[in-house]
Amino acid sequence: MSANLSAGGETHPVSLILNGQPLTLHVQPWLTLLDLLRDRLDRVGTKKGCDHGQCGACTVLRDGKRVNACLILAVMCDGAELTTIEGLADGEQLHPMQRAFIAHDAFQCGYCTPGQICSAVGLAREGRASTREQIKELMSGNLCRCGAYSNIVAAVEEALPQSASRPHQSGGSSA
Repeated sequence: MSANLSAGGETHPVSLILNGQPLTLHVQPWLTLLDLLRDRLDRVGTKKGCDHGQCGACTVLRDGKRVNACLILAVMCDGAELTTIEGLADGEQLHPMQRAFIAHDAFQCGYCTPGQICSAVGLAREGRASTREQIKELMSGNLCRCGAYSNIVAAVEEALPQSASRPHQSGGSSA
């Protein structure tokens, strides 16, 4: 799929894979990945929180690693594989982390949940967390204004082993 996303001004070609789908886009050099996802590609599961990289609401996976989409320019993602919350499920089968968040009621208002889940999936792939304290520390960049932290940690703790060993999926369902 190819799309010209110019709204005036100079554009640059960017080829990437988004949730398993190859895309070729033409974007302005100042466009953030977050704005590309939400405003141009209608992937609104990724939330705009602080727009300064401090809250984690915009966390997505770039080449399997968690990143704040508000801090990355879209042109920096040329050649990257991006996974948003919409790409974690395998068809109707939710990702283990999504299932654990539901089972542990690890959300209240739900605004931070997509970023929390993407961050937790990235954390699982990093393989650095094996205790509750490590999970808390390594998830500290994702804020929850409702204070559902104990449920979030319980969900991550439960799904960590399943998520770490699970091959990358790019389905199309959302959390």
